[in-house]
Amino acid sequence: MRAIAMSSSSAMVRILIKGGKVVNDDCTQEADVYIENGIIQQVGKELMIPGGAKVIDASGKLVLPGGIDTSVHLEESFMNATTVDDYYSGTKAALAGGTTMVIGHVLPEKNESLLEAYEKCRSSADSKVCCDYALHVGVTWWGPKVHAEMEKLVREKGVNSFQMFMAYKDMFMLRDSELFQALQHCKDIGAVARVHAENGELVAEGAKEALDLGISGPEGIEISRPEELEAEATHRAITIANRAHCPIYLVNVSSMSAGDVMATAKMQGKVVHGETTTAHTVLNGMQYYHQDWAHAAAHVTVPPLRLDPSTPNFLMSLLGNDTLNVVGSDHRPFTIKQRAMGKDDFTKIPHGLPGIQDRMSVIWEKGVIGGKMDENCFVAVTSSNAAKIYNLYPRKGRIIPGADADVVVWDPEGSKTISVENQVQGGDINLYEGLRCHGVPLVTISRGRLVYENGMFTCAEGSGKFCPLRTFPDYLYKKMVQREKCQAVKAVEREPYTGEVVAVVNSGKRDFGASDLDTPTRPCTRHGGMRDLHESSFSLSGAQIDDNIPKRSSARILAPPGGRSSGIW
Repeated sequence: MRAIAMSSSSAMVRILIKGGKVVNDDCTQEADVYIENGIIQQVGKELMIPGGAKVIDASGKLVLPGGIDTSVHLEESFMNATTVDDYYSGTKAALAGGTTMVIGHVLPEKNESLLEAYEKCRSSADSKVCCDYALHVGVTWWGPKVHAEMEKLVREKGVNSFQMFMAYKDMFMLRDSELFQALQHCKDIGAVARVHAENGELVAEGAKEALDLGISGPEGIEISRPEELEAEATHRAITIANRAHCPIYLVNVSSMSAGDVMATAKMQGKVVHGETTTAHTVLNGMQYYHQDWAHAAAHVTVPPLRLDPSTPNFLMSLLGNDTLNVVGSDHRPFTIKQRAMGKDDFTKIPHGLPGIQDRMSVIWEKGVIGGKMDENCFVAVTSSNAAKIYNLYPRKGRIIPGADADVVVWDPEGSKTISVENQVQGGDINLYEGLRCHGVPLVTISRGRLVYENGMFTCAEGSGKFCPLRTFPDYLYKKMVQREKCQAVKAVEREPYTGEVVAVVNSGKRDFGASDLDTPTRPCTRHGGMRDLHESSFSLSGAQIDDNIPKRSSARILAPPGGRSSGIW
């Protein structure tokens, strides 16, 4: 049975969460939380509430804002494979892990209408989702039609974020000039500009080189996409965004060098935000060298997991100090059979890792228990920062009166061992198999309804809603607007020049003002009536420059210069 249907009066359920510690991104307080009509009505001690409320005892537990997973790929066809989770099974797994909102991806094919791709995704997802969701739309090609459709998606369809790719050559990749124009347009319409930063040209060359060397296994993904290609593209993306006066949001930040580039940009005052993934903050690239091909292939993602074993700790620390702002699951589950399409060529292994269910517990274990962040920072990177960036805060991402009742009762002392055997999310492998996590969700409340409690679901298919997102989030745009004012350029006011102007001499030489793109071919020149020795007279046609000079009849040289040869010869 796909879901346990809820009664029609479920929206009127009253819930009192009693005796817990309420954790927001900036403070922790002991308080009760009263929920009614899908909204948090009261937060405090000794609340006066109507009768008939369901009481949840949260003594010794934490009460957190529900997680917001900013990057999930559900019911998506990618690299000739379709993800094994749809919007029902995927959002159900999210709720089991303490996540109450997901943001999915719409990735149009090249030359496909962005609007049509969006409508197709909405028509499928709306009837399946168990929790609230929103959508990013990929700008996978560029032209006037895309420009116009981006504006329509923002104005009429509740989209406020677009994802651009500097990788995936001949598939999704935008050239620098196209990326610049897309970022300018994002700024004009107030959208969040998400950028996947890797040098797509060099990735393609690296893949070809690896295959030529006979490297066809999953290790090729790491060999062909070294972290310097991510660092270079990260710097280039930040530079392009800075020139376009557009806040930039870098996704899937996976390496120490890219993290350093981001940290430097932030110190320079640039408006840069970043998202990493659960896998990149926990696992390293040695997985690609495992003797079992299936194990190695199960870890293929882009950018790849990094070989340096200190990378995950470094990225978790960046989350802890707010250099990186958000951790998403980037959930894109494929089976081993699907990945086996690339058994003889690593470039054909579909990219993507599962993790929508595990994100919150794994980050708590490695981040909070690991001493990289406190419980408030945990709330920030799993929920509040995402709500601020996507203009949902404080309706989501915070436990205060008036906010949506998306709440998780979290047991910091509880523990569970992650296994593919007991997971709700799709796929036939779990990256964190055998990992014992301290910190588990006991109760998940979505839209004021109890949807998950102690391993039991009471969520109905289609009970979630699409959340239209508003443009110009203050968290990104307030600072950028002020920076643009401060950095505005203007012409110098001066008296016009009234002196003589030399006549233009048309010498036939190149105009030095011409664009490099319009460089003329080298003109044919002669110097003092003699042949220009720098210019070749050779012609592939067989015709030569001196063909017009009559040929002399052959003559025997009787007295060559220096005298006739004689004597011994």
